[in-house]
Amino acid sequence: MSLPVLTQRFRYLWQPRRGLAIAEASVIGLVAALSAVFLKVGSGWLGTWRVHTTYLLPAWITLPAFGLGFGLLAGWLVQRFAPEAAGSGIPQVKATLANVPMTLSWRVAFVKLLSAIATLGSGMTLGRQGPTVQVGAGLAAGMSRWVPTSPDHRRQMIAAGAGAGLAAAFNAPIAGVLFIVEELLQDLSGLTLGTAIIASFIGGVVSRLLGGGSWELNLQLTQSSSQFSLPEIPAFLLLGVLAGLLGALFNRGLILSIKLYRRLHISLPLRVALAGCISGIVVAMLPDYFRDNTGLREYVITGEAHSSFAAIAFVSQFILTLVAFGSGAPGGLFAPSLILGSCLGHLVGAFEFHFLGLGSPATYALAGMGGFFSAVSKVPITAIVIVFEMTTDFNLVLPLMIVSVTSYLVAEKVVPGSLYDKLLLLNGINIQKDASIEGILTKLTAKDVMQQRVETLDAEMTLDEVIQAFSRSHHRGFPVVDNCKLVGIITQSDLQKISEQHLENDSFLREIMTPQPLTVTPTYQLSNVLYLLDRYQISRLPVIEGQKLIGIITRADIIRAEANHLNCKNGVPAPQPEPSYVVYQTRSPNIGRGRLLVTVANPETATTLLEMAAAIARDRHYEIECVQIMLVSPHVSPAETQVKTTKSRRLLRQAEVLAKKWRIPLHTQIRVAHDVAQAILETINERHIDIILMGWKGNTSTPGRIFGNVVDTVIRQATCDVVLVKLGNIPESTVTPSLQFNRWLVPMAGGPNARVAIKLLPALVTLGNNPQIRLTQVFKPSEFKPNMIVLEQAIRQLMRRRQLSSTVIASPVQANSVSEGVINLVKTEGFDVVVLGASREGLLQQAIQGNIPEAIASGVESTVILVRGAINN
Repeated sequence: MSLPVLTQRFRYLWQPRRGLAIAEASVIGLVAALSAVFLKVGSGWLGTWRVHTTYLLPAWITLPAFGLGFGLLAGWLVQRFAPEAAGSGIPQVKATLANVPMTLSWRVAFVKLLSAIATLGSGMTLGRQGPTVQVGAGLAAGMSRWVPTSPDHRRQMIAAGAGAGLAAAFNAPIAGVLFIVEELLQDLSGLTLGTAIIASFIGGVVSRLLGGGSWELNLQLTQSSSQFSLPEIPAFLLLGVLAGLLGALFNRGLILSIKLYRRLHISLPLRVALAGCISGIVVAMLPDYFRDNTGLREYVITGEAHSSFAAIAFVSQFILTLVAFGSGAPGGLFAPSLILGSCLGHLVGAFEFHFLGLGSPATYALAGMGGFFSAVSKVPITAIVIVFEMTTDFNLVLPLMIVSVTSYLVAEKVVPGSLYDKLLLLNGINIQKDASIEGILTKLTAKDVMQQRVETLDAEMTLDEVIQAFSRSHHRGFPVVDNCKLVGIITQSDLQKISEQHLENDSFLREIMTPQPLTVTPTYQLSNVLYLLDRYQISRLPVIEGQKLIGIITRADIIRAEANHLNCKNGVPAPQPEPSYVVYQTRSPNIGRGRLLVTVANPETATTLLEMAAAIARDRHYEIECVQIMLVSPHVSPAETQVKTTKSRRLLRQAEVLAKKWRIPLHTQIRVAHDVAQAILETINERHIDIILMGWKGNTSTPGRIFGNVVDTVIRQATCDVVLVKLGNIPESTVTPSLQFNRWLVPMAGGPNARVAIKLLPALVTLGNNPQIRLTQVFKPSEFKPNMIVLEQAIRQLMRRRQLSSTVIASPVQANSVSEGVINLVKTEGFDVVVLGASREGLLQQAIQGNIPEAIASGVESTVILVRGAINN
């Protein structure tokens, strides 16, 4: 199997479906967990080496040197390879999910991973949780480029990657899901929640199994003292207010720090190196506990720390975080926020225990973690769940809720808005949550702009016929169908395979077509369609409903839709005719490969038309749509006019009996309309009709019309195959109508509609007993020898589809005109049915030079069937 075929099948298998989303979310969760473990191990090993070095060399030399060196390295990595990896990373992810053009890829994830290890290992007071969010999102974004996903699907996968990163960092899968919903995507759809839950769950489990979580608290020391009583509520409210005020001050300090660094006008590596050096100098002057942030946190939470130590820890961590984060160092704010909250909670708990003898500093430290985190990140629910998942202590739930909600309300009152939105605003990115700026690409779907008249090629066509089809058409590609089911697509570039593979001209089309092409459904937004066209550099996408091809959409269609939108934006749309109205309908299961529409109006001919429709539907496994149209005065509305449907339903009952006999799915409807042709066209568009079968008088007296008012409109504007039937005169002695369909004459002149007529023959001839088919071609007396290529190709096509070799003959006939030759054959040899194929271009010429089908229909008493295939505009 060739590489292009394998590539196409890979794309087909990985189209955005629910199963794909689940599989992709699982892989994302696994990869995000591995990256979180790598970040923890790498930064932990580097931090351990840094602390160990302080016992060998003076701390006032070692710590500033580590901060300077590794800070310079981290800044250089970011500036040189991925500027998007600076800072926390969460604002960048949020901007990407808001459709802001910002790079998020494997390159960004890899640079973020290495630079965060260098930053955290240098001793700067930043966290690794923010970087894991961006790393997970970057890995998901890179993976989404490998599959033909829509922008919405890609956003959901990026959000799932971000949630998996957070879940892996905290060993808190529920918090990862809530962070997506509460802060990043703010989407509660089933697919978003499903993928987020799966990715976060796998990320948390894998990280826990591999030891990636660094926030597993020493519960043996804290659970015994974790308690809550009603008299403590005022103290928890006080803690919430303090956390809210100080959290708001912390956020303002972060913005001010960034602005101060920018005023220095130095490069990012120098800024990060400066922050690392300052952090090293300050930590060197503090007690040894401050050299290890993990040990510092547990020392405060377990209640072993003195109040003065907690106060020093709060002030120093507050200032050092501002220094480090403002420089643009790749690190997050989650861990510093939790440490600051634990210090603040410890102080409030120690104060209450000292003066009132109530509570435990450990409980207040844990509640303070959630409160300060809520005030900084403005995600109170996530804050509550993170601390609860780290402790699994139900006694903490109520204190956490009181402190987190109170701090959030206070912080939102003092400094409204998200910190991440403010960080983006510093870089000139403004995300308007309430602004619904949706262009035409998100308002329209593929169904609104697709071309419903699709010119297709049959998979059983020979390569010679394919080349002729390309030469006759201005299209550069065609969908390939087999029994109206899309099986592939062929473009001009595929024709090169004929010479490359040394194929014969009688080889079949399926040998060079591209099987299982990318497709879209009618509900696809134009933005998603355009994404696929750009992603895979293709010019057209088939539109399918189930297994049925219902249209095709190209770049030109999208451009035309945008142009029409702009042109009509300030104009007044032209008045549209009032649509028809359905007053009665029945529905059967949609289990067919396609749908055939038959219009019934005359009870005398309805039975024969329905039998023809049933023969075609049974052969192609189609459903039948039977419509009866009732006309009303143009002065009244079809939707407001009362009509009697008794006679019409009696007519439709004939179709129901026949469909039940042949076990064919049948849909019926009665429409009230001003115009019959308009009602038929509306039915074709609404019900995605593949073939319409309708009666035809065989002549017209309407000036400027070829077939008559209704038929002429349908045959020119219908988006499907059209089969017109002029029933012949049935002698009164005829016992069964099947006797009229034994001898079939099919004049051939080449062209796509001749092939459509040939494809219908195997179904139609089942109406007769021992049918005989004659294929003929009319040539003028001036021609010395007729060209038999068309007849030979028709015989091959007919014999490939059915074993009809004993009933098919082919012979040319000499005449001055096509109509004369056909009429003479019918009269001399007594053919029952004449099947004609006509192209749209031929119809325009017939309006000037004479109507060949009308001449034949009026010149013979036999049944005349005119076939016009669906043609793309």
